[in-house]
Formats: sequence, C-alpha cells, structure tokens
Amino acid sequence: MAVFLKTRPGTAGNLGVMTHSTTPSTVTLTLGWVIVYVAEPTEAADFYAATFGLTPEFTAPDGSYAQLDTGPTKLAFASYTLADGNFPGGVRRPAGDGPPANVEITLVAGDVDAAHATALAAGCVSLAPPAVPRAVSAATEM
Repeated sequence: MAVFLKTRPGTAGNLGVMTHSTTPSTVTLTLGWVIVYVAEPTEAADFYAATFGLTPEFTAPDGSYAQLDTGPTKLAFASYTLADGNFPGGVRRPAGDGPPANVEITLVAGDVDAAHATALAAGCVSLAPPAVPRAVSAATEM
C-alpha cells in the first residue's frame, strides 16, 4: 500500500495550524520511494545508472516510470503525464533558470571529490562545492 500526501507549504516561520492531534500514531511508516517527476524518466534513470553506478530495477514499458535500486528506499523518476494522473493539477515543473528546485537527491560516496568530478564530467553543473551535509556534520561533532 502506498499513501500519497500532498501538503501545502507554510509561510516562512509558520508551518500552519495543526488540525489533528499530535499524539504518536500506532501505524509504523517507512520511506519506500523518492519519486522525481521529469520529462524523460528513462533518460534520467539511465544517466544516474551510467554516471553513479546505480542499478536499474524497473522501467515501465511506456517509459513513464523508471526505478533504481538504491537500497531499502528506491529512487524513481516518473513522467509529468503520470503526475497529472496522480495529483489534481499535476506537479510544478522546474523553471529553466533561477535557483534549483526544492528537492535534493543526496548520494553518499566514500570519496566525495571523485564523485563530484564524475558528475561534472557527465555534464552536471555544480550548484555548490562538495561538502559533508550539515546534519551529518552536526551529528558527528556531538
């Protein structure tokens, strides 16, 4: 079973008013997929497989969905057409210019500099220098 939740972003400093009890649930959830909506799911998955060595796990025959084996949580790419069917009004497409989208895919590597160089060689554009994520850094400094 998959549960799809679409939340409305809160304003800066305000996450909105909770309308239900915040008592912990008796339901246990795990993260099953991270799905990125793109124009060409198969091309996106092929790029991640070729560039970063991720293993393709499933591709829909019509090319509308492609999933990579990234461990317990899967990384998938789905078409905007599929999004239009999943969510009323579809999903927002990224702008061609300006800041990056509000989603970050973090791949973990033993040699971050080599992984960064590999991404650049494959045609990626660096948005920031490679670094250890702050949450990881903070956890290891405690």
